[in-house]
Formats: sequence, C-alpha cells, structure tokens
Amino acid sequence: MLKEFREFAMKGNVVDLAVGVIIGAAFGAIVTSLVGDIIMPIIGAITGGLDFSNYFTGLSKAVTATNLADAKKQGAVLAWGNFLTLTLNFLIVAFVLFMVIRAMNQFKRKEAVAPAEPPKPTREQELLGEIRDLLKSRV
Repeated sequence: MLKEFREFAMKGNVVDLAVGVIIGAAFGAIVTSLVGDIIMPIIGAITGGLDFSNYFTGLSKAVTATNLADAKKQGAVLAWGNFLTLTLNFLIVAFVLFMVIRAMNQFKRKEAVAPAEPPKPTREQELLGEIRDLLKSRV
C-alpha cells in the first residue's frame, strides 16, 4: 500500500496540482493584501471612511451592542454588513484575477502568433543537399 501511494503521489499530475495549490495560496495572499491594504482604504477614503463590516441586525432584544463582536457575544445577530464587505472583497479579487488571466492569455496569443525561425538543417541534411546539388550539376 505504501508503494502504491508513493507511485500515486509522484505522478506528474499530482505534483503539478500540488505546485498549483501552493502558488495559488501565495497568489491569494497577495491579492488579499492588495484588496485589504490598497484598494479598500482607497474606497474608504472616497466614501468618507464607510465600513460595512460592523453593520448588523440583532435577532433578539438582548442585543444592545454597537459593534459586531460585542453583539455576537450578546446573542444571535444577522451580520449583513460583514457579508456585504466579503462579497465586495470577492468581486474585487475576482476582477483582479480576471485581469491577470486576461493578460496571460494575451501574452500567449502574441507568443503563438510570432513567427518561429525555421530550424537549422542538420549536418546530414546539409550533406544530402550537397549530394543533390552535385547530381543536378552532372546532368
């Protein structure tokens, strides 16, 4: 069973998938930082510091807190502002990923369109060409 697992784990697709997951997690951290540290502060400055993450509706009369963390301690709350913030973050992350993938696809298209140089003939092909030319010149 251990040998079979090792064979499975060392297959090319599994290793490629593992590399993709690791790079994806690192890229996800970069995009999350971009959203949280650069884009959201700009949006906050434009909207006058508007932060939806603390908007909530208490589902019981015992909830009297003014911020979400304290409200959750007091009872059930509908944290619609946090949901709205996370949805906005998702849309920004999805847009950034779309732009990155779009740029990569355009780069691939340019690379595919660029004419490739014809391969240099091998020594054997050169010799065959010389023989052909010699035979033509004798006729």
